[in-house]
Amino acid sequence: MRGAGIVTAGNEGASVTAGGEAGGPGLLLGPMLRYLDSNAATIWVETDQPCEVELRGTEPISGRRARTFEVAGHHYALVIADDLTPGTEYEYQVALDGTVRWPEPDAAFPPSMFMTPGPPGPGRPVRIVFGCCHQSRLPETEGYGPDAMTAFAAALATTPVPERPDVLLLIGDQVYADNVSTPMREFIAARRDPAKPPGYEALDFAEYSALYQEAWSDPAFRWLLSVLPTVMIFDDHDVHDDWNTSASWRAEFHSQPWWQARVTGAYSAYWLYQHLGNLSVAELATDVTWQRVQACDGDASPILDDLALRADRREPGIRWSIRRDFGGVRVVLIDSRSRRVVDDETHRRMVDPGEWAWVRESVTGDFGHLVLATSVPLLLPPGIHAIEAWSEAVCAGAWGRPFARFAEWLRRDVDLEHWPAFGASFAEFAALLADLAAGAYDPPPATVTVISGDVHHSYLSPVDLTSVPGDRGQAGAGTAVWHAVCSPVRNFMSPRLRRLYSLASSGSGTFAATTAARLAGAPAPAIRCRVTAGPWFANMIATLDFDDDQARIRFDRTTPSPSGPAHLTPVHEAPLTAVARHYG
Repeated sequence: MRGAGIVTAGNEGASVTAGGEAGGPGLLLGPMLRYLDSNAATIWVETDQPCEVELRGTEPISGRRARTFEVAGHHYALVIADDLTPGTEYEYQVALDGTVRWPEPDAAFPPSMFMTPGPPGPGRPVRIVFGCCHQSRLPETEGYGPDAMTAFAAALATTPVPERPDVLLLIGDQVYADNVSTPMREFIAARRDPAKPPGYEALDFAEYSALYQEAWSDPAFRWLLSVLPTVMIFDDHDVHDDWNTSASWRAEFHSQPWWQARVTGAYSAYWLYQHLGNLSVAELATDVTWQRVQACDGDASPILDDLALRADRREPGIRWSIRRDFGGVRVVLIDSRSRRVVDDETHRRMVDPGEWAWVRESVTGDFGHLVLATSVPLLLPPGIHAIEAWSEAVCAGAWGRPFARFAEWLRRDVDLEHWPAFGASFAEFAALLADLAAGAYDPPPATVTVISGDVHHSYLSPVDLTSVPGDRGQAGAGTAVWHAVCSPVRNFMSPRLRRLYSLASSGSGTFAATTAARLAGAPAPAIRCRVTAGPWFANMIATLDFDDDQARIRFDRTTPSPSGPAHLTPVHEAPLTAVARHYG
């Protein structure tokens, strides 16, 4: 995983030099174009040794530099390029200690270029691509199929820079700490005894950094990340399957002697590889952790270890959720994992009160469209919704202790842990959508789109608000509310889960599940979901297009090609501005 042959380019031409120890510092990961607005960009890299990272290319990017900082023997830099001009194309290269290491020699992709968006505010088209659940290195023979990100990169390489999306939202499971590839198993076995817990799963920061290097080093995906800004949020597999699903889950895993190393490595790596690049230049200037890391003379891992342990204790003042504006579109990525309240089975929340207050604050403002991203689905087919609501009620004791133990086992076995399994938070989300549609947040947006992932199938549904208490669900005829799930980018749903999904979604399954939920005391949902497109069980990405008060969505699946690389094939496209008031 050391740097290899890299192109050296400058005013005098280009030549090939060797990266890594023999020829000076090399790139391990990156460059990644992370934050981008009309006037500034941040470029993230990981290098194999301490060095100065310098951008070269279009003025005023050329000459922007940063020294690497160290975390547990690993080296990173975040280069800030500001004073950029709105609506302008920029090409860049990356030099380490004066030698250009990016682009690589004989690169199959165009130079790394991006275009700053036009001036902030409404009036310009906005394109957002999203997806989740990316298993990059497990073989297709095991059912994983071709990678949608690789196919997306191939399509983007022939797309003119001004026509590229504004942002790529990666909404969970960027790495799988609990399901690793054969090379990662070999890496683990070379470091420690995998016969001891946690076995062939990521244990600490070193193994997490190797996971990220493996996940993001594919040449196509790497180039894609160099030209398209990204915003990321974690889900359970970034830490562990079913992370924070219940009080008993937390008690069980926190009692494990290896858990502290696991959660410290997970959060520290998440801050470095995902969260840091989410921050705007203004946010970086006030972020306490970033300022401490920058000021650290030596290994900054104690700073991130402290942050990780406080995050695992869910201390106040730590927020991973992100709010961003793209033209007239407000995007809010909600942390649906780390701020869960699961201290007991009777006071469960998907997000704690402070986090939810931040969400409500984030949906205020003057924007034309609102996108609410949550890694786990808000809405599921009625039968599955009922099963999740039943499981919450029974785990809380509605049918006695023996049934509670069974319901907890079932909750973990088939992942009954989405918003419907957190009934109080589901009701809060339903009320928020009704308030938005009713104009409680003036002015009301033209569309509200909730996007999710996690469940390894994709679908689209209008949101029916007519059952919301009071008259809020009857108002807001100008606001369309939709729910879109796009999952996976590269993964699959097991045949067993597909059979259970089909059974629970059938008419008889829905009737049985709904009856059981009512007998357990679970309330009927205040908002309803009827899948109008899908489900699709394929590797996919989805695209949201906004133009003035109009919005559209398109789902593309990865299609293998016998004569070349896989490509994206559209499977569904629909407007999102038609208001779905009733289901008929």
